[in-house]
Amino acid sequence: MLDKKIKFIPINIAVLTISDTRSLENDKSGKILVEKITNSGHIIQDRKIVKDSINSIRKVLEDWCDKKSLDVIVTTGGTGLTGRDVTPEAVTGIFEKSIDGFGELFRLISFKKIGTSALQSRATAGVKNGKYIFCLPGSPSACKDAWDNILLFQLDIRHKPCNFVEILPRLKENELSRPKN
Repeated sequence: MLDKKIKFIPINIAVLTISDTRSLENDKSGKILVEKITNSGHIIQDRKIVKDSINSIRKVLEDWCDKKSLDVIVTTGGTGLTGRDVTPEAVTGIFEKSIDGFGELFRLISFKKIGTSALQSRATAGVKNGKYIFCLPGSPSACKDAWDNILLFQLDIRHKPCNFVEILPRLKENELSRPKN
């Protein structure tokens, strides 16, 4: 439910496509995410494509997590079970906290559409340096489902009873995010 008395707050989002075969010209999932993000009133801060490589994925994510102006990172691709699918391995190594419910909810939504094939998705999410990172499968349909059924609401401060935006300023409160002495 949206509380229309609360003013919408646009947030800054980066989109990362993880694929050995995509380019900006043929990246349907990345394009869908950019359209949905901007149509929702948020700001695309950056968009990149990176190869299926743990080190390459981590490099981009670490760089983006150091940007003060960035609030959210959405990745697409690399969440399946094949040998090249390494997104969960790349991100779990940098998460300060995981958002387990995101993957669970995504698979529930997928189950309603594709049945037990939803088990093959390793969609995941977490927090790093005050930023949310959401890792979606590479299919355009999965990106639509994740945005339309989860992120659209959780990234809108007007969504009640709670949402990710209202706690965004407090993500760095934990000791894992504090600079080491």
